[in-house]
Amino acid sequence: MLWPLTPAVPAIVRCIHQWLTSNVSAEHRLDKTLVLLTEAHPVDVAVTLLRSAPACDRAARTMWRTLISSRGTKEPVLQILFRALEFWPAHRTRTSDGDESDVFALAATVALWEILQLPWCPGAVKTNLPRLLLTLLFQVFISTEEMSEEVETFWGRCREQRSLPPNPNRFAVQTVKALLRQLLDEDVVMVIHRKCGWDMLLKADSHHYAVGLLARELCRVSHSFCRSVAASLIPRLSREEPLWELPALAFLVEVLHCLNPRQCGLSVLQIISRRLRSECPERRRLALRGLVVISKAPALAKSIWSLNEGLLELLQDADTDAVEMTLSALINVLHLKTIQISSPTALKLLEVLRPLFDNEHSQLQQLSMVLFREVMQATERSKSLKPHIYLRLVPFYFNWHDENQRVAEASREALFGAARFLKWRDLEHLVTMEQPWRFGECLLEKDRSRVGQYVRQALPYLESPEEPLQKLAIKFLGIAARSMKQEQPELQLICQALQGMTDDSPAVSNLALQTLHIIRAVRRTPFFPFW
Repeated sequence: MLWPLTPAVPAIVRCIHQWLTSNVSAEHRLDKTLVLLTEAHPVDVAVTLLRSAPACDRAARTMWRTLISSRGTKEPVLQILFRALEFWPAHRTRTSDGDESDVFALAATVALWEILQLPWCPGAVKTNLPRLLLTLLFQVFISTEEMSEEVETFWGRCREQRSLPPNPNRFAVQTVKALLRQLLDEDVVMVIHRKCGWDMLLKADSHHYAVGLLARELCRVSHSFCRSVAASLIPRLSREEPLWELPALAFLVEVLHCLNPRQCGLSVLQIISRRLRSECPERRRLALRGLVVISKAPALAKSIWSLNEGLLELLQDADTDAVEMTLSALINVLHLKTIQISSPTALKLLEVLRPLFDNEHSQLQQLSMVLFREVMQATERSKSLKPHIYLRLVPFYFNWHDENQRVAEASREALFGAARFLKWRDLEHLVTMEQPWRFGECLLEKDRSRVGQYVRQALPYLESPEEPLQKLAIKFLGIAARSMKQEQPELQLICQALQGMTDDSPAVSNLALQTLHIIRAVRRTPFFPFW
């Protein structure tokens, strides 16, 4: 067959489209002509069709289906279509007739949607599924975030030609659903619908949450598919594309557990570490979620620990969730037993942890004490650390009796770590044997030089809202008073505090009175008049 000169190809494509529009009953008569023309000039045919029939009317649908059904044209045509999808809102492609007018990404989306309605799915669509999914999700986001005048005008013209949703973001979501139904699992679409994910996808402030939800559901269906999506996301996030950064990060974080840390762990860590310093709380929170996941990988332990200075700053953040995730990540890394902490770094850590031990959030209390023990195990013994550890013995002892069992257990573990670091075998044994009633007495007997310090730490527990802690404090102070010197100011503080507990419950006030009488009998000094 002799073909016309190349510049005539776009005109022939338009003629075929017009002829098919006018001849409904003979829509396949020109199939062979169209296929042969496309085999010779795939770009001219596909681009002209996108320009001439962006709304994909009946005639255009016939032409696309013919091209996708032919072995010789489906691959090149689909690749041209996929490239057109990726340039938002449009890109200029010169055809052989010199036409450089815009080819809109939405025109390619409409064509793709029609292809997805076929009873079979082209192999190229299957192999490019991760790429197509990310492109369509980006279209949803950008057409929700900002609707330019040119896109609005283009979409208005398309809606004049056929019935389409009023907003292009809704059509992009519709195409995502069709893609998932065709290639993965109808259940994914239904689960996301039940969780209102499709509606969230259409709102700028909840779009990234919906992307994260979609990622979780896709992981449930196919880990291999999620690995492929992640492989596409990692280069994008490494280039720091700010426009779709938050949703991309949300997807990546949800699929991290599907990835092999040895293959892509360092790239992921680089992405995460940059976002840890983000001024956007949501980016920082997502980065920390990702850090918690990868912190369990031995291959990344040393690289993550190299970020410890920045992580120490995050432990002082006002965001409770950020602090909790930072604690979890540090615990995971140290639990791998591959890190040796220097004394100066350990001192910084203990200083930052100190306010967290008594935090009003029990989860932060618990995690901070778990981290304390991990630090004790990973730190070389040093005299400079001992004063800081002595300061924690009494608070941990009282927290061991906390009504929250998780806090109590974490306190016991922290006490064990402190006793082992100090090489106090008798105290370590009492913790191991879970004999808290003997620990306080043994501590006061063993470390008499710090009894005054321990008393001052115990006094605030007299005002605890938990009655068991009040009673424990009274008993602890009673034991301490027996071994204190007459001139020690803490002795008077004990008596004053116990004497002032008349308004507490009968059980507490009676115990305080009994303890005062015992102190007076043992020391034979009244100090203050009793009741």
